[in-house]
Amino acid sequence: MLYLGVMSGTSLDGLDIALVEQGERTRLLAHHYQALPDSLRQQLLDLCSPGADELARAALAEQAWARLVADGIDGLLRQQNLQPTAIRAIGSHGQTVRHEPARGFTIQIGNPALLAELTGITVVADFRRRDVAAGGQGAPLVPAFHEALFASPGSARAILNVGGFSNLSLLEEGKPAKGFDCGPGNVLMDAWIHHHRGQAYDKDGAWAASGTVQPELLTALLADPFFQATGPKSTGRELFNLPWLTRHLEQQPAYQPVDVQATLLELTATSIASSLRNAQPTCSQLLVCGGGAHNKELLARLQALLPAAEVSSTDDHSVPADWVEAMAFAWLAHCCLNGIPANRPEVTGAKGLRVLGAIYPA
Repeated sequence: MLYLGVMSGTSLDGLDIALVEQGERTRLLAHHYQALPDSLRQQLLDLCSPGADELARAALAEQAWARLVADGIDGLLRQQNLQPTAIRAIGSHGQTVRHEPARGFTIQIGNPALLAELTGITVVADFRRRDVAAGGQGAPLVPAFHEALFASPGSARAILNVGGFSNLSLLEEGKPAKGFDCGPGNVLMDAWIHHHRGQAYDKDGAWAASGTVQPELLTALLADPFFQATGPKSTGRELFNLPWLTRHLEQQPAYQPVDVQATLLELTATSIASSLRNAQPTCSQLLVCGGGAHNKELLARLQALLPAAEVSSTDDHSVPADWVEAMAFAWLAHCCLNGIPANRPEVTGAKGLRVLGAIYPA
């Protein structure tokens, strides 16, 4: 069975499209990255905050998003000499524009009906809302997939995804998979370097590495109640954003921008390490995926903060770090079409196991 998985994360840099073969295990066959045009990126970013005429703007943005996905899928299928009929389904995450489970909703736009029309392939989408309807956070959704892909007998292993935000999946033999969001991943570092240097991200964490962590600022940032809460918990741009950081900076002495960047990287590393130590103190392996897996300074800080665990990229375990999440949504589409529950109540807090996703036939 061949599936396509489409992931567009909170970093808003582009679309990840993975072609997978689903048998006893999920195997990545090919992949394609489609950059978001600056205009669409800004439209989606604007939708993350209240504004005028939101319904119409969201409808127009998700049309553009679906057309971009369809173009990417067409290119990938042509590259692989495959017809749309060879694909059982597309698992489409959509683009999260609001995530407020405490108020009973999470919103991912992406017009799956239009995507099915444009591609001629069945689309499975809207994976999060059923879990929220059952009293859950609707996130993170990847621990069940991480369990299927990375569980190792006899080991206490954690999978860390670092995109805009960071989340952990905790895998231990004989125990149900657990997981939760830790807090900001790249979102604050990306916003800060873009604000001061016009760069989309801090390559290898080099700018952060050239600065000095400011303990007073780090303590103030870590005082946010989110970091004291235990799972189930999830977060997003509604909480952690540039205005949130600016409010903290207004209450602190003036810092050099490079030192703020260093402190933001330490915030990401510390919140992850602290969460892992508390939730899985016996962890012996931390496997990192997502864009943050390329941040050498972040991985070095995680290793320093977690000396008892081996910190490595999922690349070292034959699963490309950049494509794990897109693969997960292909797997979630497979689960939906086969009636397999794919949430984990221990992770999200839902009342029970649920089949996730809505189906838009070709």
